[in-house]
Amino acid sequence: MRSTPPILLFVIGPPAVGKMTVANAIAARTGFRVFHNHLTIEPVLRFFEFGTPPFQRLVESFRRGVFEEVAASELPGLVFTYVWAFDHPEDGAAVTRYAEPFVKRGGRVLFLELEASQEVRLKRNAGEDRLAEKASKRDLDRSRTLLLEIDERYELNSTTEFEGRDDYLRVDNTELPPDEVAALAIEWFSLAGRSARQS
Repeated sequence: MRSTPPILLFVIGPPAVGKMTVANAIAARTGFRVFHNHLTIEPVLRFFEFGTPPFQRLVESFRRGVFEEVAASELPGLVFTYVWAFDHPEDGAAVTRYAEPFVKRGGRVLFLELEASQEVRLKRNAGEDRLAEKASKRDLDRSRTLLLEIDERYELNSTTEFEGRDDYLRVDNTELPPDEVAALAIEWFSLAGRSARQS
């Protein structure tokens, strides 16, 4: 049984907004671990096409397992990146499921939402770090097309869903570097000074 309540920080926002980069900057300052959503997507794509039932089952199973184990561990916290389509209730239901192991242990569940112009996100879509971690994005023409299609099809930034909540911070990072965004989030959520327990 862990000695301190666990923390789960969702970093949400549209594709290529900088979620993984900001998550890594937060982790570097806090000792949290980063669980970006493509850590589950990329391995499963080797076997099943995106969105198919076996793809969804495997991704869901892997994610739930990681959340359960981290929430029960002595790790100081987890940063999970997620593209949340706010007009699709199943995405909100998934967030609730992912948070459940943390909530039932009395932990904090926090939300950092990023937004940036589409022009900037299209540039970031071809970034070296992004392509290194996300093999499925290396076909740049296809990746660009998918980004534009997803922007057209879904509501990828919140409207009133988080109004008045102190577990939430929204940052326009069109111009802000990742370290500044990380510093804002760490201060807002009082995450400074936490570090992983030495084994």
